Amino acid sequence: MTQASTVHVHPPKVEYFDIAARTNTDPKGFVRPVEVYREEPWGLYMARHSDHPNFHYLESWIVPELSLRATVFGYNPGVEQWQDIYVDIGEFTRESPTLWRSIDHYLDVLVRTGRDVRLVDIDELLAANTGGQLTPAQCQAAIEHATAAIDGIAAHGYNLENWLAERGMTITWR
Repeated sequence: MTQASTVHVHPPKVEYFDIAARTNTDPKGFVRPVEVYREEPWGLYMARHSDHPNFHYLESWIVPELSLRATVFGYNPGVEQWQDIYVDIGEFTRESPTLWRSIDHYLDVLVRTGRDVRLVDIDELLAANTGGQLTPAQCQAAIEHATAAIDGIAAHGYNLENWLAERGMTITWR
């Protein structure tokens, strides 16, 4: 793992989800068409095509109460991936009745359903704190949310869906 002092410190990635326009504005400002949005009282589902070199499709569940975004990528043939669910830790808010915003807080949780879970990008979180991109309180919250997700997923047989279902948040994938 890279030491925090050698990690490039970038501002937190901000993303927008516009339900009315059926678009997703990625952290680089690219506006992508969204195939499916589905709102639940506890979160938002999004599914869209992608032009990323490693994957052609992505599905995400945003769960503000748990400060997480769970994503399943439709990987291109030949692309190896360690996880089957990628969990971003951050701040997820509804800005208006049809607009959601996410602010990434650097930590990610990688889930291999039924097998294990891994916390990554700790170095980025530390560099963001040192570089003034996140306050100590935001870093502490990110760590608490990530460890709560890890504990919950592990306690449910390394199954994100089971953990969320127990909390009344039933998620499905395409």
